[in-house]
Amino acid sequence: MHRLLILLLVFSPAAWTQQTAPTNGMVKTPDVDLAYEVYGAASANTPVIAVNGGPGLSHKYMLQNDVWSRLSQKRQIVFYDQRGTGKSQRVSANASQGMDAQVADLEAVRAHLGFEKVDLVGDSYGGLLSMAYVSAHPEHVRKLILSDSAPPAWKEIVHLLPQVFPDVEEQDAAIGKKLGNTDEAAQQELINHFRMIFYSQDLMHKYLDGIGDIGYVPKVGEAVGKATENIDLTAQLPKFTQPTLIITGRFDMNVAPLTAWRMYKAIPGAKLEIFEKSGHLSSYEEPDKYVQIVDTFLSGQ
Repeated sequence: MHRLLILLLVFSPAAWTQQTAPTNGMVKTPDVDLAYEVYGAASANTPVIAVNGGPGLSHKYMLQNDVWSRLSQKRQIVFYDQRGTGKSQRVSANASQGMDAQVADLEAVRAHLGFEKVDLVGDSYGGLLSMAYVSAHPEHVRKLILSDSAPPAWKEIVHLLPQVFPDVEEQDAAIGKKLGNTDEAAQQELINHFRMIFYSQDLMHKYLDGIGDIGYVPKVGEAVGKATENIDLTAQLPKFTQPTLIITGRFDMNVAPLTAWRMYKAIPGAKLEIFEKSGHLSSYEEPDKYVQIVDTFLSGQ
């Protein structure tokens, strides 16, 4: 079940793409071709790179509603598919899935687009990747947002799903026993995971009703999990100098608010926003508040 610790959902992005057409591109490196999409027009405002969760998911799960469309009215927002996911399918044999490789991919996207400075929004597992990037390339990050983020070390995650949803966890165990370590089992376990990460049951059903291709690549998720299981960036957080906003859902059982609280206390000058009617998907469950909070933070000096 480790691979499902911070997984989010993937769904049809039609509700957004009907409103905003992205500029698509590909960054070619020796190890991987990285697909990206840019929303919004270039402006005087610092561009944003949104780093999605998973691991093993494409960025499409972040496009379910119009949150990012609204935010892209003032700034460019870039999404990319991490190696081996979505449209980033060319990965060299024996290429690493470790954090150094993930950071190098993010840096390749930034450099390709010619952005001297970016604002980073790291969502779920993407928060861990964003923290690693800030540690390696602080000169390129103006502001940092950690949204329902994983902690700087897996061992520090406060993960309450087994305690709160023992019935669903038992179903997962039965699926694993029946289907073994297969992609089919992983996909079914992921759907069960979705059922546990919402505050609102009505929004959960609405969300699941709109799901298309889940887009989960189990072998990638497992490889990233294994390659990063011992990472610990805790000592780096007090060195962060970028203005940092930490967002958490009050009822996030996947990465409980204590995780956000600890990061808030560790990063100098960090701001904390708790979304009182959200689980692990604050941008979906409270979109108006999310847009207001994020836009205010990014627009401020």
